[in-house]
Amino acid sequence: MSPIKIANTKNEVIDLIKNRWSPRSFSGKDLSLTTLETILEAGSWAPSANNTQPWRFIYALRGTPGFEKLLSTLSPGNIPWAKNAAALVATIGIRELPDTQQKNHYYMHDVGMASSFMLLQALEMGVYGHVMAGYSKQHVAELTGLPANEESVSMIALGYIDSPEKLDEPYKTRELTARSRNPLSAIAAHLD
Repeated sequence: MSPIKIANTKNEVIDLIKNRWSPRSFSGKDLSLTTLETILEAGSWAPSANNTQPWRFIYALRGTPGFEKLLSTLSPGNIPWAKNAAALVATIGIRELPDTQQKNHYYMHDVGMASSFMLLQALEMGVYGHVMAGYSKQHVAELTGLPANEESVSMIALGYIDSPEKLDEPYKTRELTARSRNPLSAIAAHLD
């Protein structure tokens, strides 16, 4: 991994978080189904409001018809690099609580937590993930037959990283640009 992609933190943040980033350059190395299922299981252990676990994951490995279907839902700006990922995962949120059929106001947050757990598990295994919002939720719903109470939340490309040099612009420059975040003072406030 390039040292410019390691987060430069002020505090002692764990390496797993400092090393997590969203590459666009994926190698041709395949992801085993066992590795992918381990990553998905990690997501299932994320916290959720009232332990409702309002998520589902629809996935496909590169080289399969399912992968091509999920790839077809991506926006034109994501297809050129995501086509090289070893797997694509559509994260799905369940909008209603299973027992009461009342709206679950926290499902998006909980799906995000599950996605975070998957990304950290993947990185621990040497696999990188890139979460995308640039895709058609409607197309995912149609392709997968989502029921009315479910919604596609994001798409995740997973795979082993490769050289940024193989990317075309503007992706190559993005891959080689150092990471940055807003300072803590801009996002956190102490309440007296």
